Amino acid sequence: MVHRQFVYRQLLSTRQQGGILILCVALAVVTHVTIGSLRRSVQTALLNDTKQLHAADIIVGSNAAFAPATVVAVKALQQQGRAELAQVYEFYSMVRTLSPAPDSEKREETSLLAHLKVVEAGYPFYGRVELASGRELHEVLKPGQVIVESRLLERLGLRLGDRVHIGKSTLTIRDVVLREPDRPVQFFSLGPRVFVTLADLPALDLVVQGSRVRYKYLLKIADDSALDAIADELQQVKAEYERVTTFQTAESGVKTFFDNFLFFLNLTAVYTLLLAGIGIQSTLRALTQASEETIATIKTVGATSGFIVGHFILIVCILGAIGTLIGLGLGGLGLPAVAILFLGLLPPEAVPSLAWPTVWESAVLGSLILALFAFLPLYRLRDVKPNLMFRKAVIPMSGGLLTAVVYTVIGLFFAGMILWRMPDLTIGLAVTGGSLALIGLVTLAAYGVLFAVRRPHIRHLPLRLAIKGFGRPGNATKAMIITLTVSLAVLFSLYWIELNLNATFIQAYPDDAPNLFLIDIQPSQVEAIEEALGEEVLFYPMVKARVRTIQGAPLDREAQRRRRGDNLAREFNLTYRHELLVDEALSRSETLFREDWDEPQVSVLDVAADMHSMAIGDYITFSVHGIPLRARISSFRTRTQETLRPFFYFVFPESVLSRAPQTIFTALRVEPTRISRLQSGIVAQFPNVSVIDVTQTLTAFSEVIRRLSTIIRFFTGFSLVAGICILISSIVATRAARIREAVYFKILGATRGFVRHVFALESVIMSAISALMALILSHTGSWLLTRYVLDIDYRPFIGMSLLLLAVTVILVTTVGSLASRAILQHKPALFLREHTED
Repeated sequence: MVHRQFVYRQLLSTRQQGGILILCVALAVVTHVTIGSLRRSVQTALLNDTKQLHAADIIVGSNAAFAPATVVAVKALQQQGRAELAQVYEFYSMVRTLSPAPDSEKREETSLLAHLKVVEAGYPFYGRVELASGRELHEVLKPGQVIVESRLLERLGLRLGDRVHIGKSTLTIRDVVLREPDRPVQFFSLGPRVFVTLADLPALDLVVQGSRVRYKYLLKIADDSALDAIADELQQVKAEYERVTTFQTAESGVKTFFDNFLFFLNLTAVYTLLLAGIGIQSTLRALTQASEETIATIKTVGATSGFIVGHFILIVCILGAIGTLIGLGLGGLGLPAVAILFLGLLPPEAVPSLAWPTVWESAVLGSLILALFAFLPLYRLRDVKPNLMFRKAVIPMSGGLLTAVVYTVIGLFFAGMILWRMPDLTIGLAVTGGSLALIGLVTLAAYGVLFAVRRPHIRHLPLRLAIKGFGRPGNATKAMIITLTVSLAVLFSLYWIELNLNATFIQAYPDDAPNLFLIDIQPSQVEAIEEALGEEVLFYPMVKARVRTIQGAPLDREAQRRRRGDNLAREFNLTYRHELLVDEALSRSETLFREDWDEPQVSVLDVAADMHSMAIGDYITFSVHGIPLRARISSFRTRTQETLRPFFYFVFPESVLSRAPQTIFTALRVEPTRISRLQSGIVAQFPNVSVIDVTQTLTAFSEVIRRLSTIIRFFTGFSLVAGICILISSIVATRAARIREAVYFKILGATRGFVRHVFALESVIMSAISALMALILSHTGSWLLTRYVLDIDYRPFIGMSLLLLAVTVILVTTVGSLASRAILQHKPALFLREHTED
């Protein structure tokens, strides 16, 4: 039977502790609601339909023209009725306005680099290209017409019906593309999308030998059961440089990005749930401690432990239900803010919204977290004895085997959550192990630091008393240090990486570094382009090739693809010259090429040697457009600066590659005010040449990094809120001990300012320890990431580090001081009257 008055009085008398418990439950629920809604929206809108992400059943791709055998095989499938076929070409080219134009003097740009997609009727087989007019792609895209992104219209000041030059053709803008099924989102692109029909491709005259083009055959299979058989047939005839994948096996950049990004957010959510659980346990311990005298009293009149525990379970359920409802409400109200964070990164239909599955999942998860962390404080109520209370004894937390089992179950639960959200079990286990290792390292460091600060005898009385307060019964000092350290380490790491990327590529861009790249130059155009530029520039020939063998052993492509970062399995651009670049130096030889060797030679960048064992004198066999080229390593080069200057992994003598199919590019430094005019002049004279303004590209890259960092910091901020909840719950849990200390200090003559100083110093020391350890961890992790993954120099930003340290100390100390105000106002006389037995 439920004693309603008892439940009501307990809720009323422990309203402060109950409020914090509600906050912890609400935080757990709102975190899961927010991230869960985002995950569900993205998966529903973008990732569930893998056929739509690739627009076909089978995708045959290549960075060079398809081999004759592949063309014959694909055409045969079409003629036999086994598959429908659509060809797709993707490449970058310049779009320029007609000259003269009515507003040409007002318009800053008359040409723009665009991402062309040349498609055949039938594309896409799955999904739909959404146009502003609402019409179908095949109804609008006709010969002589193009469909463009709105960005192109805005940048060039154009409208529907205007005409533009692309290559050697003049085409009319008929519609605006809103979304493509195989490119549902666009984070970073060198230029806006332009759709062109396949019938117009020859007239563009942009796809020539050596052009940088992505070729695709999209196939829709008539019989779904024949999918794997047809894919195997194409695998047998394809050239080495071609790829055959199905919608099940093809990699999607969009899917990979969102899988990784959502996993990181899920990991943040799991960590926040863990911290919220620690806050729940600490707060519930404070709540039960505040009720111990009441429990002892009613036990003396016959109440059983079952009666007590049952009613407190009901109290916890009531508080948990309130916290769950508040969390669901805040989560629903906060989703528009999340939508704003992702504005432009997600299509409109992927905007997070509250769904019943997410609501039920969040409610169940919140209940599980509450049950797991409430078990030990509630189980401890069985140990409250009237005789112990009359002696004013401290009831210890339950220990031994039961405690170990409970914490093991909690650990397995959270490890299972990580693995549940990770599609790859191996990576999931690695992340779980890494997370546990990080928490374990921080835990050991926290214990070590606390042990060290307690050892020396400190003469400064407030400082000595503050350090002694770390050992106060029920004080969650270690949990708070661990929580703050890990949370701050993640936030600091994101900040350092963002600052280093910005400092390396944006702020520290060398004054003499090239800011304009001209690509897809044909050999016959070199002299004319140099004349048009009006200055002598260095041209870089490029020949596409793949590594076949090293010292006669075939390259293990699968092992190479599993490498972190770059690998030798990809396609490379070879070049030829007889001199070092200004930012190169020889590392293992005295000359670039040997005069005493008559066979083909190659100079290798030392980065390639890190990917596979190589030595001077070794032989590498390349496949150059299907033709084998065996060359002997004559030297190794290294880069002396990490800049955006061009560099090549493999350099040959001119006599080896000069007759191979090739394209050429150049890089030069131009005054920003001249870029637009020079760009328009080059494109008008050489329509096939693409001109890339690197400064605009870097600005766009910086904006994407900034936005993603803001999103990550927003969700990681939940962890900091959880840490603050633990801080407050710890102060509440030790309220009685803190009041006793404050009263004794005042009886001995201390002022309220002295007591406040002691409590503030306790927060200062704890926050300083956490911030210092977080700075060490974040700088170490960020240095490893920037040095070995991003391959850029690392800057520690000492001034900003000190500022973050100070901000952390001020924030934590302020929160601690506000939570301790009620304790400082307690009167010694009142305390002594209530504890005359002492």
